[in-house]
Amino acid sequence: MKKVLGISAFYHDSAAALVVGDAVFAAAQEERFTRIKHTAQFPVHAIRYCLDEGGYSIDELDAVVFYDKPLLKFERLLETYYTFAPRGLTSFLKAIPLWLREKMFLKKLIYDGLRDAGPYDKRRLNLLFTEHHLSHAASAFYPSPFQKAAILTIDGVGEWATAAIGVGDDREITFLRELDFPHSAGLLYSAFTYYLGFRVNSGEYKLMGLAPYGDPGSEQTKSFRDIITTELVDIKPDGSIWMNQKYFSYATGLRMVNDKMWEALFGFPRREPDSELKQHHCNLALAIQKVTEEIVLRMAREAKRLTGADQLCMAGGVALNCVANGKLLREKIFDRVYIQPCSGDAGGALGAALATAHIYYRQAVREKSDRVRVKQTDPHKKERHNKIGMNDRAAADLLSDAMAGAFLGPAYSDKEIILMSRHMKAVYQKYDQFEELADEVAQALAAGKVAGWFQGRMEYGPRALGNRSILADARNTEMQKKLNLKIKYREGFRPFAPSVLAEDAGAFFDLEENSPYMLFTAPVNERHRSSVPENYHKLPLREKLYYPRSPVQAITHVDFSARIQTVHEMFNPRFTALLRAFKERTGCALLVNTSFNVRGEPIVCTPDDAWRCFMSTDMDILVIENFLFHKKDQPDHKNKEKWSVLFDQD
Repeated sequence: MKKVLGISAFYHDSAAALVVGDAVFAAAQEERFTRIKHTAQFPVHAIRYCLDEGGYSIDELDAVVFYDKPLLKFERLLETYYTFAPRGLTSFLKAIPLWLREKMFLKKLIYDGLRDAGPYDKRRLNLLFTEHHLSHAASAFYPSPFQKAAILTIDGVGEWATAAIGVGDDREITFLRELDFPHSAGLLYSAFTYYLGFRVNSGEYKLMGLAPYGDPGSEQTKSFRDIITTELVDIKPDGSIWMNQKYFSYATGLRMVNDKMWEALFGFPRREPDSELKQHHCNLALAIQKVTEEIVLRMAREAKRLTGADQLCMAGGVALNCVANGKLLREKIFDRVYIQPCSGDAGGALGAALATAHIYYRQAVREKSDRVRVKQTDPHKKERHNKIGMNDRAAADLLSDAMAGAFLGPAYSDKEIILMSRHMKAVYQKYDQFEELADEVAQALAAGKVAGWFQGRMEYGPRALGNRSILADARNTEMQKKLNLKIKYREGFRPFAPSVLAEDAGAFFDLEENSPYMLFTAPVNERHRSSVPENYHKLPLREKLYYPRSPVQAITHVDFSARIQTVHEMFNPRFTALLRAFKERTGCALLVNTSFNVRGEPIVCTPDDAWRCFMSTDMDILVIENFLFHKKDQPDHKNKEKWSVLFDQD
């Protein structure tokens, strides 16, 4: 079996992933180790982790592969500046020296970075490069449950491509259509992210969360959408787009857009970061969200037309737009949809490794049904699947998902937890029986307390899925405000996601598919919705935010949607046990699940990270494996400043 290490680095969201044969062995983002969110640094720490997890040295690897081809990117840079000249001369003069000094010598940077990760013989190293959108496509198709599927990748830009439609068949991936720079759905969305005062490459999910505060029936929202589709972007029937570059600056400049021209278009200036959000900001966010959904749906229909496939795999940064994904599910263009949980550039590291294993080395892809047989060791599993209402296909899809819940990062031993506790002078109780601990935590959550929850291997990707999570009772009407302002230290408008037992998802949400990676939104059931006044969409943002919407207010967004994680015992038995204990105590099978971090900080990785985050916020309890820490029992528990770490605002 070939051993391949994939790397993404130097742009944003650096990561490393190890593939052995056709198995995803380990994967992690560099930000989790360095504590620098979205870091572009060479992933030395992530590589060391992957090698340690596999028990390999660099010399024992068959290949190291980088997730895109930098010389093609340099070609795009030169050709773009030539095409737009004399526009962008200042940007050109700044960019070219950097490329000549660093990016053109990328091989040397990789060789030097690997040397920092561990000793190796350069003569034996097989260093390869994949194309960017092939890395995205491979990251989705090969781990998916599908032997054959259409593939759709959409992001900002790779080398030239900004979106691609292809087909995966066994170990082959064939591209059928590509959309090229500067026309990009990802960059279009990022332009609005910038104009509405959020940071590009990290604030797009804020824009998505802001959109439901827009008034869908207002003339302003309709006008904004018309302006976007007539002045800024022409959406073709096949989903390809043409963007009017006179309004955009990203191709040749140092900003996303021409601020003055956009102000003339939309009637208000660019919002300053962290300034007050007004209704016109919300309406513009809703308008671009709806346009993006239209683009994604048209591309998906074109993928269906070209391939005739019943299954679809998706990756690329735009595939993290869970609102568009939810609409795609409900449109039923495809029977089944699989989205790589680490769809952004970090996931490119995994895709590069998988593409190398299967295409370069011709590693056979194990029959997806064989994955089921390998994992199906419990004779009672099928009985449990039937009990929770999962049909055979849905159960098989989960069992044959090679991402296995995306729990691919490091785990920590009892010894390491005890050493952390000694160092921090922490007071804890250790439980011999996890069931007793789960019941104790469920009782605390039902009483309105907030828990830091740290279990097993860290998640790979942007979502906390029950191993590095902050948990709370979704029924508590004050919980959204408390979590945003006193624990996450983030904007009050931001919604929270529910984690729900898979067997109970249908009781709360209009969702017909599994959603283990929190990548689909779905409406809250009509029967659980509270009535709202006729002028609901006209209410100011804060009034709308705190208006009663459902019995699980903390996870019901203002448009009655929720970004859902269905929790499955086969992926996460401990989180499942906690949810069941909470259900037994309260009758409610879901909890608020938000990532274990504060604003500007990456998700916690180590017990030390978890402790500092716990002590610097108003969390009430911390659970690390079988260890329970109560805030009130800790020395200096009122001195949050002692433990806080200053992070850049995202």
